[in-house]
Amino acid sequence: MRPKIKMAMLGLLSLGLTLGFMGCEDKPVDPVVLPTNFTWTLDYSATTKGKVTFTMNATNANYFSAIFKDKSGDVTVESPNGVVSHTFAAEGTYEVILKAHASAANYVKAMDTVEISGVTLADGYSTPTSYTGYNLAWADEFSGDALDLSSWGYDVGNGSGGWGNNESQYYTSGTSNCVVANGKLTITARKEAQGGFNYTSARILTKGKKEFQYGRIDIRARLPKGQGIWPALWMLGSNFSTVGWPNCGELDIMELIGHQPNRVHGTAHFGNQPPSTQRTASYGLSSGTFSDAYHVFTLKWENNLVEWYVDDVKFHTLTPGNTGGIYPFNQKFFFIFNIAVGGNWPGYPDATTIFPQQMDVDYVRVFQKI
Repeated sequence: MRPKIKMAMLGLLSLGLTLGFMGCEDKPVDPVVLPTNFTWTLDYSATTKGKVTFTMNATNANYFSAIFKDKSGDVTVESPNGVVSHTFAAEGTYEVILKAHASAANYVKAMDTVEISGVTLADGYSTPTSYTGYNLAWADEFSGDALDLSSWGYDVGNGSGGWGNNESQYYTSGTSNCVVANGKLTITARKEAQGGFNYTSARILTKGKKEFQYGRIDIRARLPKGQGIWPALWMLGSNFSTVGWPNCGELDIMELIGHQPNRVHGTAHFGNQPPSTQRTASYGLSSGTFSDAYHVFTLKWENNLVEWYVDDVKFHTLTPGNTGGIYPFNQKFFFIFNIAVGGNWPGYPDATTIFPQQMDVDYVRVFQKI
């Protein structure tokens, strides 16, 4: 994904201007007024696989066009109002040339890319918006066009010791790595240098804004894959800033290490000092990977009981009876969503790792008992 609004740079202007010779009695030829302030937005269809729509705007443009560089050949679409669409039949990354025209031969142009995954929000498992005996305490359906900063904040940088795991990414707060559009949140890990590191990504959290004690938590997401790619949907105890980790407790609703794209892990971390004690279990798909469609990762959390589910199938249980008497899980926790790149557990990217990699989140919902 990329920033929602983009602007053509002067270095990308391409002119097709030809002036005729003037005789001594010819009148001066008025100069062509080229379009300026060329911007556009890119939207992916939530229901039609492979369909993208560009909406272009420019001052002094008489019409617009786009050349979609599809695998089967170039497809040119013209539009008087700047709205053009095309449906790609196959997955991949494609170039699109965008033009704002004064005339057929006189225009400004720029290039953008689209990434077609072949997966829409309609693909995969989903859960209901209500349950008998529960109220909806909070939800983010990611239905707007920006991250809701009343619920979320950003962690920025590489932390201490690569966030304690020798991770290789630099987390940013910009829309290059975290976008809300088309009914979903997209966190993107990129191979690009920033802050002295070779990769960028995003890590968002609800600390101090949305914190909860107990409930059913449903998170519907499609996960990235690849050697060294490490997405996570997890929680930390709200007293993290005062007691530190692992004393605050950590509940990993979902973690995936990218070289095992068909398996996720649910883990509880606890203890009086680092390194933590942990109780973990994993869930594997019978076929395919967690990149192929959306799945729902659920935590059912009560006093002295935590259960982990994938698509409503339970695979892990935690109680004080299997934590050795240390149990910091009966307090409020906050959410963290991120993609790490590299680290002690997943290892590091290699020649097989494809960038960018994305985690798409359709919704997060917290239900609490009436």
